Amino acid sequence: MPAAARKSGEWIDGFLFVANQPVLDFLNTKPVLKDGPTELLADFHALERWLIAAGMAGSAKAKARLRSWRRSAEGAAFLKELIGFRERLREAVQRVEDGQTPSDGFLKEINARLARYPLQVALRRRDGRLAREAVFDPGKPSDFWAPLMDAAVALFSETDPSRIRQCTQCVVHFFDVSKKGSRRWCSMKLCGNKQKVAAYQRRRREAAEES
Repeated sequence: MPAAARKSGEWIDGFLFVANQPVLDFLNTKPVLKDGPTELLADFHALERWLIAAGMAGSAKAKARLRSWRRSAEGAAFLKELIGFRERLREAVQRVEDGQTPSDGFLKEINARLARYPLQVALRRRDGRLAREAVFDPGKPSDFWAPLMDAAVALFSETDPSRIRQCTQCVVHFFDVSKKGSRRWCSMKLCGNKQKVAAYQRRRREAAEES
């Protein structure tokens, strides 16, 4: 993925958001940029920025607590555990992309975290209608497992697995929401144009060879 892509509208505060699924955007926090695989969650402050950009820390109270954990041992331990989980998530997503299901061990881990960090919900009035709304008030860094596990459950149980894909031009994973379900690149700005140009050039070569 070209470094220039960082300037596109698909980057928010230094993080890429093109996956259409929060947990895949989390998986993409280690993309391949100009200098190779790049760890975007280098410290807890970076994680704080990602959680805010991803909409997992929307309240002023949650943001204040994240700031207070920047240099804490608790925050550092959570980040280390989270990065380890990200690689197990990558394996699970790759299994789905290969037409399989996540391993039993991965499902056991998800269910254990769901039991320990359940996401609370409430029924609210919104625009004259009743809506399901998450109630999230983190008291410690590890409480952020709740929205992440909820996002993982949504990906693996509420989406068409055949639309979970890896970009053919880079390492980014995404959920295809296109009408035809034929998208093969992370985004038009980042890799789609490159793929279209390559396909056009290939057609021209084939036409020249036939003439």
